[in-house]
Amino acid sequence: MVAKESNILYIDDEVHNLTAFKANFRRYYNIDTAESAAQGELILREKKIQIIITDQRMPGTTGVEFLESILKEYPDPIRILLTGYADTETVIDAINKGNVYKYIMKPFEEASLKIAIDNALEVYFLREENKELMQKVLKINEQLEFMLRQRLLS
Repeated sequence: MVAKESNILYIDDEVHNLTAFKANFRRYYNIDTAESAAQGELILREKKIQIIITDQRMPGTTGVEFLESILKEYPDPIRILLTGYADTETVIDAINKGNVYKYIMKPFEEASLKIAIDNALEVYFLREENKELMQKVLKINEQLEFMLRQRLLS
């Protein structure tokens, strides 16, 4: 896994948070930022994103609502929720509705968030590798079934 080839989308309505995040992490990953869920969705349409990080409290939609709304169309990216507010119900919703991998409190420590992102990327790329291997197994299985049918017919 090459982190620099990893695309991360960070959504937060506070521009200074987006700027600080990009400044801290652009040397490790390709970073896209969005000030709203709508902007985030546009980026998802244009680019293959491995990690989505979103703030929970934003105008118009919460981070959990956004993640839940894109789950069907974009099931693969790993989701991380950032929030400055500790709320048990939000954590439960994040896990159950938004399929959130990690819930992180603001303000975050750069080193801790980097570890969380790297771990999430590892999960993402292992899932991708698993999908590829499953496709190969299915293809080989089809070939074996075909050969077996041919043998039974002869």
